[in-house]
Amino acid sequence: MQIPFFDLTRQNTALADELNVAMQEVIQSGRFLHGDKVRALEQGWGALNAQTHGIAVGNGTDALTVALMALGVTAGDEVVIPAMSWVSTASCVTQLGAKPVFVDVDSDYLMNLEKVEAKITAGTKAVVPVHLYGQMVDMVALSQLCKDRGLAIVEDAAQAHGALQQQEAPGAFSDAVVYSFYPTKNLGALGDAGMILTRDAKLAEDCRRVANQGGLQRHEHTVAGMTSRMDELQAAILLAKMPHLKHWNQRRRAIAATYSHQLSTLGGLALPHERVGNDHVYHQYVIRCKKRDALADYLREQGVETDIHYPVALPFLPVFQACNYSADDFSVAHRWSQEILSLPIFPELENEEVDYICTKIKAFFARN
Repeated sequence: MQIPFFDLTRQNTALADELNVAMQEVIQSGRFLHGDKVRALEQGWGALNAQTHGIAVGNGTDALTVALMALGVTAGDEVVIPAMSWVSTASCVTQLGAKPVFVDVDSDYLMNLEKVEAKITAGTKAVVPVHLYGQMVDMVALSQLCKDRGLAIVEDAAQAHGALQQQEAPGAFSDAVVYSFYPTKNLGALGDAGMILTRDAKLAEDCRRVANQGGLQRHEHTVAGMTSRMDELQAAILLAKMPHLKHWNQRRRAIAATYSHQLSTLGGLALPHERVGNDHVYHQYVIRCKKRDALADYLREQGVETDIHYPVALPFLPVFQACNYSADDFSVAHRWSQEILSLPIFPELENEEVDYICTKIKAFFARN
């Protein structure tokens, strides 16, 4: 059996009629930017997440960059981020001339809130918690910490479409939340797309201005901005897919439950932990194993693709080599990056495929 890590063709085939209708509507309209589809998605995604303002942009990286710019992050400022995430979380900060201040993670791969306060200085402007793999950081605790110190919060929910904490969506306890709609996300476009959500009308206006070369209308350029737009085709595709998100997330949770049940008795294997009060949406199902590389090789030989998110913790990427961080500085993130392995968990994965993966993992541990 050959099992891909992710297979978009299964989803696209199932939705072919809906997607074709959506794209044809845009093509026939002759309007590909600044149209009704983008406005409808901004309103719809905002409403689904209990936010009043949506600003559609070109991708998730731009969403974070624009939000930080609109909040006034600039050269010399410090932004606190977790040591485990995709590189964009850090590069958005450096592109503004600001300094990413890394915080080690906890056993759930999330920013360790007990270590945040020690990282805050007079130069700290904002904190960016990342809801990695689909599970939310404790936003109530973090928001109180930041509120007491006058710090902005921008949630990175690029992997947390539909995630909840105490029945609250991302953005309930922060200044803004940013999303990526990269094709492999829980809700993905057929190309790049992103969005900023906020309940703050002024911040929304500032974000929209920054993303539109500094103005809200043609020939108006009141601040230094950038060009970051979502096109009508991607918005139409996302509008067609959005009603399916709840079901897709339920399917991801069902697959995760099967993995956790079938693999729970294996010694030497750490499984994901869902925190009380959290609705984890399992963008990734990440296990830990000291024999990670051997397990990945074995599964590949058995026809199962896996991946690593991420093989190098952010502070140890070559781009930050000049900072001379040591493994002891971020010991947990460093260790996890050497042990984590992501298993297939896309919604169209068949039950037989999940069972096969579990069988092969059990076989590996039986002989190792």
